[in-house]
Amino acid sequence: MLRKNDEITVTIERFGGEAGIAHLDGMTLFVEGALPGETVIARAQKVKTTHAFLKTLQVLSAAPGRAEPPCPYYEKCGGCVCQHMTYETSLQMKREIVQSALSRIGGLEVEARPVLGMDVPWHYRNKTALPVGGEKGRPVIGFYAPRSHRMVDIDHCLIAREESDAVCAVLRRWMEKFQVEPYNEETHRGLVRHIMSRVSRSGQVMAVVIATGPISHERELIAMLRAGVPGLCSLYLNINRRNDNVILGSESHLMWGEPRLNDTLCGLQYALSPQSFFQVNPAQTEKLYQTALDFAQLTGNELVADLYCGAGTISLLLAKRAKHVIGIEIVPQAIRDAEENAKANGVTNAEFHAAAAENLLPQLVAQGLRPDVIVLDPPRKGCEEAVLRAIAEAAPHRVVYVSCDPATLARDAKLLSALGYGPDACQPVDMFCQTGSVETVLSLSKISTAQHIDNDLGLDELDVTSAETKATDQEIKD
Repeated sequence: MLRKNDEITVTIERFGGEAGIAHLDGMTLFVEGALPGETVIARAQKVKTTHAFLKTLQVLSAAPGRAEPPCPYYEKCGGCVCQHMTYETSLQMKREIVQSALSRIGGLEVEARPVLGMDVPWHYRNKTALPVGGEKGRPVIGFYAPRSHRMVDIDHCLIAREESDAVCAVLRRWMEKFQVEPYNEETHRGLVRHIMSRVSRSGQVMAVVIATGPISHERELIAMLRAGVPGLCSLYLNINRRNDNVILGSESHLMWGEPRLNDTLCGLQYALSPQSFFQVNPAQTEKLYQTALDFAQLTGNELVADLYCGAGTISLLLAKRAKHVIGIEIVPQAIRDAEENAKANGVTNAEFHAAAAENLLPQLVAQGLRPDVIVLDPPRKGCEEAVLRAIAEAAPHRVVYVSCDPATLARDAKLLSALGYGPDACQPVDMFCQTGSVETVLSLSKISTAQHIDNDLGLDELDVTSAETKATDQEIKD
């Protein structure tokens, strides 16, 4: 019987998410840091009745896909979990994640295409938000260790833009010099909670200090940032007094510089505020959005609804090829950004609504809205059932679903399939290189009613836990 902290030797059979899968006495083992075909010594970290989670201690026989992690924080940080494998191996692993979710969770018969990778999969993140901890005069700035809130202090990140490293270095010196107190998430005392930065493709930098209240020594901070961060265009103070793990508060004050950072994507201009949603990897975003456009198959005569539209990034691209686009987003600031972005790019055939998609879309459909195509890019949790049922009632010819979570994508696609939409094509894109995450674009078309039998399924019947996304068939049944 396997117990916690037991060390065993196992041979890895296949991927299960970013972990390797092995079996022992009928139990499924998820082995962190192991690749298919390898024999490793691993320690049990968590043991359940039917499965267990282990961490690789020693590789006895390495697979051809193994690589030496280049990051000095790899063993401690919970971010880049794929550095022990070659980039090509990570792309294959992500394709298997998507395929497994679609078939096992969604019950869908569609093949995930090979993942669209990145030419240089390093220093791509245009936005970072690092938690701040430690003590007054000795701040800790970094990432959380895996499955914990124990902070790992870092001075550089191999997937972040180097300008973000410079922002953090300056803030660290400023906090040390002026004895600025870091926030303590246990006592809810302290001042500075996070340091966020945005970097445009042209090198413009927006620095954001997230704190529980006003800060002192503002002039010194501005002078230090201007001297230490080439391309600095603005400094914001964001106030967050919440006692949870939400990063940004609703209140932002411009301390210095321009109110917006300007960036480009797919030939369009975008003005971004601290709260704006904008994909973190612009090079891969262009591949992702081009795929969504290709799947939409627009001819210039369509009415398109873009759900969870953010700052209008996809909406404006759709508007270039459609007759009219309606964007819906729950964040009011993002909608204001979308409207400004439309004006800046000369787009006059797009309108934007600040509302929750699950509330507004059913209302619009009840009033007669009938889009030809619906594009949706929801948060990781996926869609509310009301959204999916409203989509089916609107009866568009095509649905293009962009997702950062294959499990919730498969769950939602299963309900859409039951409501009359079958999958046509699936294209994963490696948006988050070196991590275990993957973006996916799924195209679904309306099934002929003569061939379709409606099943009354709800999301409660289709829900899936994070463990089940990596589980065996038997575990999912259990």
